[in-house]
Amino acid sequence: MTIRPLAPGDREAVRRILVLRRVFNEKEIPVALEVLDAFFEKGEESGYEAYGCFSGTDLAGYVCFGAIPMTDSRYDLYWIAVDEKRGGQGVGASLLRFVEEAVRKQGGGQIYVETSSTDPYGPARAFYGKQGYAVVSILRDFYRPGDDKVVFLKDVAAAETFRG
Repeated sequence: MTIRPLAPGDREAVRRILVLRRVFNEKEIPVALEVLDAFFEKGEESGYEAYGCFSGTDLAGYVCFGAIPMTDSRYDLYWIAVDEKRGGQGVGASLLRFVEEAVRKQGGGQIYVETSSTDPYGPARAFYGKQGYAVVSILRDFYRPGDDKVVFLKDVAAAETFRG
C-alpha cells in the first residue's frame, strides 16, 4: 500500500468509495467532492490536504484534513473513507496515522473529528475511539432532530512527547 496526494484523475474513485460505503447521505457526498475539487484547484491554498491509500493503481481509501483557520496548531479531519471491500484491513488506520504524522511534522497539536450519532456512523465512532480519539463534545440535535454531532479529539503533539 502506498499513500500519496490525490490527483484530479482520482476523483471518480473517491466518489465511488463515498457512494458504495452507503453511509454518507445525499448532502454529504457533494460536499466531500467540492472540498476535493478545491484541493485540486488551489492546492495548499485551499486549506485542505487530500491523500489516497493505493494498492497498485486501485484506491483503497482516502483522507482529507487541514489546519483550522484562526487557531494555533489545530487541525480538522474532514473526510476519511475506505473502499467497502477493504474495510477491516487497516487502510483507515494507516490513513489516520499518516494524518497524525503529517500534522506533527507541520507543528500541529490537536486533531478534531466530527461525526454523526446515528447508527450508520457507529463503526466510525468505534474506529476513532480505537485509534485513541476521545469524545470531547456532543451537540444534541445538531444535524437534525435525533442526529447529534459527536466531536472527537486527539492531541498528537502530546502523543509524540509521551513516546519520547
